[in-house]
Amino acid sequence: MASVINLSSRGFFQFLNLTKPRVNMLIVFCAMIGMFMAWNTEASQPFSLQLFFWATLGIAMLSAAAAVVNCLIEKQIDAKMARTAWRPLPSGNLSTNQTLIFAILLGAIGFTILITFVNSITAYLTLATFAGYAFLYTVVLKPLTPQNIVIGGASGAMPPVLGWAAVNGSVSPEAWLLFLIIFVWTPPHFWALALYRVDDYKRTGLPMLPVTHGSKFTRLQILLYASLLLPVAISPVLVGMSGYFYLVVSSVATIYFIILCWKLYIEYSERVARYVFRYSIYYLSLVFSGLIIDKLVMQILVS
Repeated sequence: MASVINLSSRGFFQFLNLTKPRVNMLIVFCAMIGMFMAWNTEASQPFSLQLFFWATLGIAMLSAAAAVVNCLIEKQIDAKMARTAWRPLPSGNLSTNQTLIFAILLGAIGFTILITFVNSITAYLTLATFAGYAFLYTVVLKPLTPQNIVIGGASGAMPPVLGWAAVNGSVSPEAWLLFLIIFVWTPPHFWALALYRVDDYKRTGLPMLPVTHGSKFTRLQILLYASLLLPVAISPVLVGMSGYFYLVVSSVATIYFIILCWKLYIEYSERVARYVFRYSIYYLSLVFSGLIIDKLVMQILVS
């Protein structure tokens, strides 16, 4: 009996790892920010805890399903990489059938939640978004072009748009500004990782930018995209979505990001590349948190 319990507990965490929980948390967080921004800008309905709960759960489940499908498709690739060889499929802790059934259940439940308790546009947009990640990016783009993360990054940039649609039943231009922040952020975030994991990617045969174009060119692209982030990150201020608090937070965070990327460009070191990658995660969380804190500050000042 004890061994059964241990296996059951271990099995739970194996299934959880398939969903890439840390990545999924950031995706869901950005969707939540999209919801809050929609409620604070143009929504015709008051804040609804019920809508917030169902939208968050449905988006999280479809996002998790996409991650599971990605693990399923990349089983052989993951087995060749030190970073991913421990995952449940290449390590043999879960079978292909178990993984497939889990993905179908997550996707079906998530889609049903969104179309039943939220609205149809959010359900279909979310389904299209994560199908794009699981299939278009993983199957087509990733093995085809070193620009895979740029093109495929559109799927990863959709969460705030999904959150916005959940509240309003439509997508306004402001939502696409939030999309653009993540879209421009994605290449420097991912290429920093690819730089210090380049040997892993060489073993897989995937045409990642550091493999096909070398470290110096990749570092230049990282710096260029990080620099482009500055006007993109402050764009919500320019259109009246956010105020001075967000302007300060986003500007300081982005300028520091650019400085780090410049340092990486001038002279490569694995330590700096790792730091750029880690900071990029904090950066996105900080910028999107700044959007909401700015709204709260403005409400306090007005009242």
